[in-house]
Amino acid sequence: MIEQQDYDRRVVFRARGLCKRYQMGEVVVEALRDVDLDLYAGEFTVILGPSGSGKSTLLNILGGLDVPTEGSVRFFEHELTSADDRALTQFRREHVGFVFQFYNLIPSLTARENVALVTEIASNPLKPEDALTLVGLHERLDHFPAQLSGGEQQRVAIARAIVKRPDVLLCDEPTGALDLETGKLVLEALDRVNREFKTTTAVITHNVSIAKMADRVVKLRSGTIAEVAANTTKIAPDELEW
Repeated sequence: MIEQQDYDRRVVFRARGLCKRYQMGEVVVEALRDVDLDLYAGEFTVILGPSGSGKSTLLNILGGLDVPTEGSVRFFEHELTSADDRALTQFRREHVGFVFQFYNLIPSLTARENVALVTEIASNPLKPEDALTLVGLHERLDHFPAQLSGGEQQRVAIARAIVKRPDVLLCDEPTGALDLETGKLVLEALDRVNREFKTTTAVITHNVSIAKMADRVVKLRSGTIAEVAANTTKIAPDELEW
């Protein structure tokens, strides 16, 4: 068990009335329906729900990868909903780190080189070596993806996401392709980044156990928020079981 994270109450994201509809032939699919959500500075939030509940859609809208059909999203004082493609690209580049279920590493580059790519477009990056050390890969700097396990590749992806010092880290099923022990190592890396850098972190997952390490848990069901709950005590990642 670990102490409750001491995050502040500044609102990083404020989403109001979010709706997202997709036209699938003659059928309209409602991925999100009237979602209101605030995420706070330094908070570790788990967004929990089954497949099809709208988790990825919500994360993509917060991260500026998608826009809602209706509603608004603010990032601090910046209105994202009305931003054009250029402004959203700048927002993602300067403020958001993404971690996905699949690692998307460049096979011909080493771990160090995969991470270093991001530093070329960042204004105040960490050293690639420091980012990889933070996720426990200081001895694997010059290994290629094919020489790394799945968990190690995911930790390279985390290092790549944090090397630009983002305000927000958005993670889409980061342990979805990993076994229990490997998944714990990845979650430990995310937890360490959150604690040491105070990076606002949101992890979406269908895995109920992961919710135990969060400051707050947002439960989605059929495109709506069913519940938002704070954890009075948090479980350390290495104590999780699923």
